[in-house]
Amino acid sequence: MAAMDDELETVTQTGRRWRSADKARDKARAEHFGAVIAALRAGQPPTEIAERSPFTAAHLRKIARDAGIPAATRQKRPPRRES
Repeated sequence: MAAMDDELETVTQTGRRWRSADKARDKARAEHFGAVIAALRAGQPPTEIAERSPFTAAHLRKIARDAGIPAATRQKRPPRRES
């Protein structure tokens, strides 16, 4: 009977670690979303944020829309000079 108790205790301990890791991941995710939204509101381009984030630029633009951040206007490129 002792072996069964050890196995159940192992299940209990690993379950606690799993739930703790979930909470840490959720907290990190919320902090990252906050940082991303703050950067977008500050006018940082999604492509620049995407280089530092696990999110793609397209996903960042969706996050911006969902947060009510207007789309950035595209700046015109200077004409190409002929060589």
